[in-house]
Amino acid sequence: RRRLMHWNVTRHPTQAWVWQQIREATPWGVQPRFLIRDRDRCYGGDFVRRAAALGITTVLSPVRAPQANAIAERGIGTLRREGLDHVRVRSERHLRHVLRDYVAYYNDTRPHQSLGDQPPSGPRTPARRGAAQRLASRPILGGLHHEYFWEAA
Repeated sequence: RRRLMHWNVTRHPTQAWVWQQIREATPWGVQPRFLIRDRDRCYGGDFVRRAAALGITTVLSPVRAPQANAIAERGIGTLRREGLDHVRVRSERHLRHVLRDYVAYYNDTRPHQSLGDQPPSGPRTPARRGAAQRLASRPILGGLHHEYFWEAA
């Protein structure tokens, strides 16, 4: 399932910061088999050796070939089209807030066509309308998206 597992923001990523993200993305010691990366300096000189020691094979993407990392590029494109293109980000703190809300929406509410219009968190049991209920909505990203549900009238 296409689920966003971990995200973080920094203005200046360093090798130490990238390693911390790998640790946080795999809190139960389940390491990825592969790490597709670009040629950014934050991967540093001993990055490949450290990854290999953990059993992770690093795959270096070609220069100027974003399609070589299509899964990440698609995820970033979706985030931009459905979220960031419609929000004026005021600060790093605001960006974290927007990303936190969007990731929760993406994983738990947003319908994914490839998953039969269900969210990655799994199929939701459709709520049945009772006699004393009304349709309500919860705004996401300041009303850019909405989640609809039945609630007591």
